[in-house]
Formats: sequence, C-alpha cells, structure tokens
Amino acid sequence: MAADDGRLLLRQLCDDLRLLRLQAGGPSLRGLAVRVRLGKSQVGAIFSGRIGRLPDWEVVRGVVDGCRQYAQDHGRLDRLSVATGIEEFWRPRYALVDYALQHAARQRPPAPSRQAPLAAVPRQLPAATRHFAGRAGSLAALDTLLEDAATANTAVISAIEGTAGAGKTALAVYWAHQVADHFPDGQLYVNLRGFGPSEPAMEPGEAIRRFLDALGVPVRRIPAEPDALAALYRTELAGRRLLILLDNARDGAQVRPLLPGAAGCLVLITSRDPLTGLVAAEGAQPVTVDLLNHDEARQLLVRRLGSARIAAEPHAVDEIITRCARLPLPLAIVAAHAATRRVPLRELADQLRDGRHAFGLLNTGDPSTDLHAVFAWSYRALTPAAARVFRLLGRHPGPDATAPAVASLAALPLPEVPPLLAELIRANLLTEPAAGRYALHDLLRAYAIDLSDTLETLSDREAATARILDHYLHTAGAADRLLHPHRDAVTLEPPRLDAALESLGVPDAALAWLAAELPVLLAAVDHAAGSGYDRHAWQLAWILTGYLEHSRRWPDQLAVGAAARLAAERLADPRASAIAHRILARPYIETGRHADARAHLERALDLDTGGGDLAGQAHDHHHLAYLGERQGRYAVALDHTRQALALYRRANHRYGQASALNAIGWFQVHLGDHAQAVAACQEALTLLRKLDDRRGEAATLDSLGYAYHHLGDYTRAVTNFCQAVVRLRALGERYPEAATLTHLGDSYQLTGRPGAARTAWRRALAILTDLNHPDAEGVRARLAGVDRPRRSASSAP
Repeated sequence: MAADDGRLLLRQLCDDLRLLRLQAGGPSLRGLAVRVRLGKSQVGAIFSGRIGRLPDWEVVRGVVDGCRQYAQDHGRLDRLSVATGIEEFWRPRYALVDYALQHAARQRPPAPSRQAPLAAVPRQLPAATRHFAGRAGSLAALDTLLEDAATANTAVISAIEGTAGAGKTALAVYWAHQVADHFPDGQLYVNLRGFGPSEPAMEPGEAIRRFLDALGVPVRRIPAEPDALAALYRTELAGRRLLILLDNARDGAQVRPLLPGAAGCLVLITSRDPLTGLVAAEGAQPVTVDLLNHDEARQLLVRRLGSARIAAEPHAVDEIITRCARLPLPLAIVAAHAATRRVPLRELADQLRDGRHAFGLLNTGDPSTDLHAVFAWSYRALTPAAARVFRLLGRHPGPDATAPAVASLAALPLPEVPPLLAELIRANLLTEPAAGRYALHDLLRAYAIDLSDTLETLSDREAATARILDHYLHTAGAADRLLHPHRDAVTLEPPRLDAALESLGVPDAALAWLAAELPVLLAAVDHAAGSGYDRHAWQLAWILTGYLEHSRRWPDQLAVGAAARLAAERLADPRASAIAHRILARPYIETGRHADARAHLERALDLDTGGGDLAGQAHDHHHLAYLGERQGRYAVALDHTRQALALYRRANHRYGQASALNAIGWFQVHLGDHAQAVAACQEALTLLRKLDDRRGEAATLDSLGYAYHHLGDYTRAVTNFCQAVVRLRALGERYPEAATLTHLGDSYQLTGRPGAARTAWRRALAILTDLNHPDAEGVRARLAGVDRPRRSASSAP
C-alpha cells in the first residue's frame, strides 16, 4: 500500500465528515469544537481536509455524534445519506485509514547516506502575552480565515488594523500561536517598523532576505536585484504551508512583495493603516481591532492584578478603564504600576483624571510601550495640514465634530476638510463613530492638546476656540430663529470671517441639526464658560432653551442655566443675569421645586425692574403665572398674567401681548369665567394670526376649545381642538399635541361619540408613553372608563 493511498483515504474520511455535517444542517464549528475539546479552527481544518495527521478516534467519534444529534434536533435524520453508525461504519473506516498511514510510514525507503539537507522549519513567532483577554469577535473572524486557507487556491491574507495601543500585535501573535500546528512548514515573523520610535520602515527586500535565511536558503543563492529576490521568495514558498506575520506595516506597497504567490500560506498583517488597497486588489480580509468593551477591559485588569484587588476598588477600576479609553496598552501600563508599586487603584485613577498629566503615569521609559511615543509614530507620518487639524481637534469642545465644525476650527475652506479627516482616519488617529461625525478618544484628545500647547501659538489657540464657539453660537441661533421666530432675540456679535457657519434653510433641518449637535452644544456652553468666553456661554444657553423646553430636557436646561448665571455675573450684566434666572426657573417648575423656581423668578424681576427692562419684567410675571398654575393657584396666576399683559403693552411687545391674552383666557376657564375666557382667547387669536405665529395660534385654539367645552358648546370645542392638533403635529410639538388630543377626547365623549374619544385618547397615550410623561396615567383612566360599558355589554347574557 503506497503512501499516497493513506493520504487519499484520510482525505476521503474528511470528505465524508464534511458531507455528514452539511446534510445534518450545518452544526456550528464552535459547538462541535466544544464537544471534542478542540479549537474551532482545528475542527474546521478536519472538515476541509487540510490536516497532516489522522485525528484521535475520540475526536472523529465526537464529530459524528454531534452531527447526528444536531440532525435529530432539527428533524433532518431522514436527509442523511452518510451512515452514522459508530461501530458499523465509522470505526472500521477510521481503522483502515490508520492502518494505511502506518503501513506507508513503515514502507518509506531509508534516506541515502548523502541526503540533501532538509528544508528549515522556522518558528519565529514572538512569545504570546500571558494576560490576553477578550477579542472574541476578532478571534472568530480570524478563525474563518483558517477555514478559507484550507480550501483557497491562493494565499489567504488578513489585514488587522486599529489605533495605536489597541493590541493588534498581541491579537495576531496570540491567534498565530493557537493555530501554529496547522502550518507544518513553520511560521515567519517580521516587524516592518512602519510606525516606530526611531528606525526607518524596513524595506521589503530586507524582510525577504531575512525570510529566505530562515527558510534555509544559502546566502550565495540570494540575488540582489529586487524582482529576482521576490521571485526566489515566492518560489521557496510554493508548496509549503506557512503562517507569515507581517507586523507593524506602513502601507500596502511595503507588504506586497512579501505576499506568497500560491495557495497554502496564510498572511497576517498588522497596521495602523487600513490597507484599503490590499483589501481591494489582493482580496485581503479586513479585521478591525477596536477599543475593548468595558467587560473585556475589566478582565484584562483581573488577569494582571487578580480578581480580589479589582473587586476591592470597583469605582476606581471603572474610572481607570474610562481614562485609558479601553485601550489594552495603557491599561497594561497602569496594571504594571499597580503591581510593582502596590499603590491603591484610586490613587492611579486620580493621576489619570487630568489627561495631559496622564502621560507621565503612562511613560514606561521604553519607546516601544511609552504611550506618548506610540501615538507620535502615527502623528509623524501625517501631512502638515492633517497634523494641524489633529492638533486643533484637541481644542474642540464636544465629543465629536462634523466637517463644517472642523472647517471653522481650523479656518479652512470646507472642501479641503474631508480629505484631511480621511487621512487621520487612515492613520487611526480619528474615528467616525457615526456617518459624518468624527471623534478622538480621551487619550488621543489629551495627546492632541499636548501637541497644540507645544506647537501652536497662544493667539492661534485662542483664535481656534473663538472660531468654533462662533460656529456653534451662530448656527444654533439660526436654527432657533427658524423654529421660534417670535422669541426675543439676543444681539450677537458678528462671527469671525473664517468661521464656516452651517446653512440650515428650513425648520426640519434646524430641528435635526439641534438634535444631532445637542451633546456638543451643551459641552460648548461649559467650554465657553470655562475659557473666558462668558458672552458666548450665556447667549448659547439662552438660544438652546427653546429646543430644551421643546424636548423637555430639564436636567440639561438646569446645567446650561447654571453656566449662564455664572457667566452673566462675571460680566456684571443684569439683563443676562435675569435671563439666566428664568432659564433656571422653568425646569424647577416642571420638576416640582416650586420654592427654587419662585426664588429665581423674583431675583429676575428685581434685576429687570432695576434695569428698567419692561419686556423682561413681563416675562418674569408670565413665568410666575405659570408657576401659580402648576400650584393650582389660578387667581394668583391670573393676576400675574394681567400684570404681564400691561407691561407687554407698554413695551409694544405684540407677541407677548398675544401670549398673555391666551393665558388670561386659560386661567379664566379654570376660575369659571368661561365667556370672558372666550373673548380673551379670540382677541389673542386675532393678534397671533396677524403675527403669523402658528405655535401661539395652536396653543390659543386649544385654550379656546377648552373654554367652549366648559360652556357646553362641544361642537365648537371639537372644531378648535382639531385645528390645534393639525398645527401642533405640523410643528412637531408632541406634548402639547397630546394635551390637546386629551381635551378633544373629552369633548367627543360628551357628544356621545365614544369611538372618536377612544381614538383621540389612544393617540394621546401613545405620545405620552413615548415621552414617559406622568399625564399618561390620566389618559389610561379615561380609556378604562370608556371601555368599561362596552365590555360589560358584550358579556351580558
């Protein structure tokens, strides 16, 4: 029996196993691997037939049992054409293959006395880290490559990319060790120094010569000419099964000469560059090494420091994970400090809190692991324009930025910005977490700030801050004017000429922009207040109030109100201070902190009275009226509203007059003066229509419907409520729409139309439930009441 017979029988055994798995419905490799206690990639190699020796009998038996069980569980036993009998079929087949392979080994002729030297089998992989943690998704992606390598007719290539410190090399080396036995001809490794502390990137020819030497090629056979060198390299790889790890590659051009020309090899490439060209032209499979998730980062610390120490300081551990941006390298450095210095983890977390000082803690003295140096390798490869954008991004106030914002920050024409952002993304110095939004993690932000402080002049840094604050202040102001054209405007200083403001055009675009930019805008208020731009701080806070009240974001409004108050006090601007107190009062009213709300409104009234601001005083009384309403004190509310109306008339504030008249009508309904309420609301409606204030008109139609409802004129009530709902829905005013739908249902119910009432209340409940608003309970009670008679009638005999 020839050696080829044994190999053929082994291949047929693998083919039968693969067919059995296919007919069983495809049980997962991972599930079968658990059953037979092998790695997923090792089981995959059995099915592909790319194995150098016969697996243990228990492995084959476990695979057959697993496939049979899977087929039974999924009703596919009748589809199996491959026998599943262990003793009747598989054990004899296994014994035959085993005999054939052993017989072939015994019949192999002895080596001649002057045998040519055997080809070298290189084992060049660096040692794997003892503390590798997480990366299940990346490891699974690499496992699929191993399966591809067993069947592909060309070399299989994987491009592993990620930011500095993300653990690309650790992942590649760890996985390579796990699958090394699938490559009997050895493993080659080289650090291409694409991003390194001092030495230049390695030339491809140097790497090839190192590989040829490792493969046992005599020096005299190695040519100097690059094409001949690459050809010899490919010739030596032909027919071999090698794993080749090309670490720290600069770009595709550096690694192309190092790629095998035929099947049998698997190439792993790690790089900070995504190697898009290799993916497109050579079919490299991209594997992105992202930040660790929180659990993976915690597990890394547990493996290095022990579970007891991690459990003892959970809050410090969470802060360390956050401050290290969930990157393996800084986490490992901090763990090393904790292990060698035996300092409390809380002390290390405190040192990390200031991002710029964190680099002192993360300085290992070793250029290959010092985080500042590791980031610098990527930074030095940037073009000057991209490097400047990176430095200035550290001065951006928010969690992410759009291209127009970056254009303002860097004083660049907008068309020049996307290519620079793309360059930063390729260098893994910037991410795009959502389409069109660009972000730095905390440590890269700290590195960018450090570079900016060193390389940008003070005047350039201040100009960048002023431009980006102008960008957000003026774009937000334009959005607010589109959404609330009748709000009192604040006088903004003209924006700097090199700030690239965004054009919004229509209210829907304005609303979408505010929603997308809100985290940045909130951060901009704090940044302005903390950077000496107090006018920007209070003005942006006031502008945001319209959107925050619309979306009922009371904690955010309290935050910007507090920043606005401090900024106004530093400016000694009584009008700005009064506005800040009103900003703070509204969320206090809405959250039931009525004493705090009254204190802020009375302080605002004192400031406006002292400054002779008639419109400001009217606004203060209007807010005090709303506070009275929320407390159920309608007479007090009506008195404040009448004072507001008088002041609005003296100030010739027509929008304020209309709003006050509507409020007077609303309070009069609650006090039982329904006819006077109708008159006040009709006067308000006439004025609002002249002003083309659709939001105010919708609110007044609701008040007018409410007055008619209490007069018993339900037909007119329904008419006004329906008109209000149409306008509120068009404006996107969800809570007012829900309130009006509730009123509409009440009127329908009293006209003997329970079906229409039920429809209105259900629409109201859907909105209130989505808003998590407490008014939802009242609507549920209404629906329960209207449904009860129908249910009892349907159950009657």
